[in-house]
Amino acid sequence: MAQIKKRNEISQQDKWKVEKIYKNVESWEKDFEKLKSMTPKLSEYAGRLSKGEKLLEYFKLDEEISRLAGKLAIFAHMKSDEDTANPTFQVLRDKIYAYSAEIQSMEAFFIPEILSLKEGTIDKFIGDIPELNMYKFLLEEILKKKPHVLSVEQEELIASVSDCLNAPEKVYNMLSNADMTFPKIKDEKGESIELTDVNYSSFIRSKNRTVREEAFKALFNTYKKYKNTLAASLTSNIKSFVFISKTRKYKSSMECSLKPNDIPIEVYNNTVDTINNNLKSLHRYVSIKKKLLGLDEMHMYDLYVPLIDTVQEHIEYDEAVKTVKEGLKPLGKEYLDIFDEGIEDGWVDIYPNKGKRGGAYSTGDYDTMPYVLLNYDYKLTDVSTLAHEMGHSIHSYYSRKNQPYIYSDYSLFCAEVASTTNESLLMHYLIDNEKVEKRKLYLINQELEQIRTTVFRQVMFAEFEKITHESIESGTPLTGEDLCKIWRNLNKKYFGLDMVMDEEIDMEWSRIPHFYSDFYVYQYATGYAAAHSFANAILKNGESAVEAYKGFLKSGSSDYPINVLRKAGVDMTTPKPLEDTIKRFDELLDMLETV
Repeated sequence: MAQIKKRNEISQQDKWKVEKIYKNVESWEKDFEKLKSMTPKLSEYAGRLSKGEKLLEYFKLDEEISRLAGKLAIFAHMKSDEDTANPTFQVLRDKIYAYSAEIQSMEAFFIPEILSLKEGTIDKFIGDIPELNMYKFLLEEILKKKPHVLSVEQEELIASVSDCLNAPEKVYNMLSNADMTFPKIKDEKGESIELTDVNYSSFIRSKNRTVREEAFKALFNTYKKYKNTLAASLTSNIKSFVFISKTRKYKSSMECSLKPNDIPIEVYNNTVDTINNNLKSLHRYVSIKKKLLGLDEMHMYDLYVPLIDTVQEHIEYDEAVKTVKEGLKPLGKEYLDIFDEGIEDGWVDIYPNKGKRGGAYSTGDYDTMPYVLLNYDYKLTDVSTLAHEMGHSIHSYYSRKNQPYIYSDYSLFCAEVASTTNESLLMHYLIDNEKVEKRKLYLINQELEQIRTTVFRQVMFAEFEKITHESIESGTPLTGEDLCKIWRNLNKKYFGLDMVMDEEIDMEWSRIPHFYSDFYVYQYATGYAAAHSFANAILKNGESAVEAYKGFLKSGSSDYPINVLRKAGVDMTTPKPLEDTIKRFDELLDMLETV
């Protein structure tokens, strides 16, 4: 087995060109000192924003400071991630992160002061000073929050108890990550091995049914021992969020989560309803999987086992780049030229090295190139990861080139759309061009599982959140037994009659950390559906769809996410994007039955 290389042993052409941001630590330190000299000037504007000229001055200074801080932070975190054991860059990262918190505290006066201005003042400013027109949408966003912003004293009080309100999540994390231990089980070789939350994911995919059944039962029976504590933790978290939403005068906790991004509640409810109206597709999937696995009974622990073994292959990075480019051809020359620029100009840090942060991500800031961290391991999944992360980076590239700094980032609701569009186009290309039956079956199964887990599963989670929050809001307390019953009924509904409902599945709600970020998970499904709609339109309509899609990539946060998507031809207030995704799911099931 090849020994993992040290950072200095990796070829220069395989590393990202972080030196384009700062040549060395000395030039970083020089800019950090410059930042520290500029930032205190922000406080000079406190109490002076009742004049339009001062507001414009503040915006310009704040942008200069934010851009410099962003550049410093990006360099520090990238260098730190190259080798997490290098203390020099840990120090740089900690310095800029700590100072960024100071900047935020110096900016804290801004929103309350804007909200304290008399009605019509902002419109008058914009009328008198044309330069302020650029900030109109940003200011309107702030003014929309006015009914939900409290007095200074109340805001300070809520800030002071925020740690207490976040306690349920901390308790859950400590219990599930630190205190909870699992029994030993037998692996595929018959050897005794301690089960963990991490290795469970490989055991539940095991070809050996006894192994996955034992892992499944051992995991959920351990969670069951803590059922009352876990239920108290989750319901306390929901109560905290309900308290905040009522205090801030929202009609419901769901509105409190969605309204700041101007996402209509109907988007959430339509998402749940559309999936509920199409559960027959998921039932069909369970039925086909049961048949292809040759099982008399389909149990919950059979759900994750692949229909076909992972295709073993060694794909060189250059070959991965070519494959991704072929998959992205429908996006046209301009998009592919930007992709080439990224590959050739040093956006990508390709291979693992000793101490390098694991996983993959896209990063960068307004005054830097986009950057991509990979840990390329020559597998097909790594090819898909390259397409995904370059989707993020090219989205950022377009957004920063076409928007002023204040609108150059994109919302969480839109964040995964471009990356998933790339993955969808790549998967279409791979499936359509694969001639080897075994490999084709593997690819079809990959996409089916992606839709099952990202769309159906996440919407089931979203429905659980809706039920639990509405129960607690109406004054109905929920025990561990209640949560298990809600979860069981949802599983029955989603997976249908062909699935045996093992009693252990009742506890699955207790190991979903995302439930501590209220009404978050539905965005996985909406993001995937929007991406699929874009990919579908691009493959079907060609250039006109590509132009509309590029319009989305260029929009940043210059409008609310629903509007940004709608202008590009994807209306998330309608069931169509999700229905189109389910149509693709059905097409893949047809392929599965005919391969």
